[in-house]
Amino acid sequence: MDDIEIVAYDPAWPAMFEAEAARLRATLDGKLIVGLEHFGSTAIPGLAAKAVIDILIAVRSLVQARGSFIDPLRQLGYVFWADNPRTDRLFFVKGMPPYGERRTHHVHVTEPEGELWRRLLFRDYLRANPGAARRYERLKRELARRFRSDREAYTNAKSAFVEEIMAEAARRE
Repeated sequence: MDDIEIVAYDPAWPAMFEAEAARLRATLDGKLIVGLEHFGSTAIPGLAAKAVIDILIAVRSLVQARGSFIDPLRQLGYVFWADNPRTDRLFFVKGMPPYGERRTHHVHVTEPEGELWRRLLFRDYLRANPGAARRYERLKRELARRFRSDREAYTNAKSAFVEEIMAEAARRE
């Protein structure tokens, strides 16, 4: 089962990111990587989240990354979503059922001018604005109750809030 479960913030999450980031840097072609960031809710201190460490990697070329990242990430226990309809990114899951008990990490690969890399504004805004982070936490808890077994619906239902924060962050940038 791969249900959505929001848990209290775990102060170990940053260290979990750092450990996995070190494994990624040691395994992937460093000449392609232009940025590697902890993002998503586990990257926001104090915020309850799904206990999945999201890692965002910016690369010089998505085409080259597709050719050289899939096998090394598979060796680290990641499953590649080959049928991702979003062509501006690559997506990998570690611990995805039936290959593991539960998801532990996501790796998102994009180019630095891509929309996904701009999402770091969302992370940074929530880090700097605890009130907005609390609003986001309340929304996530409510949506996790409503869409417990439907990740796509859960993600889609958060999009209006994310866009609101992205617009506010862009105005302040």
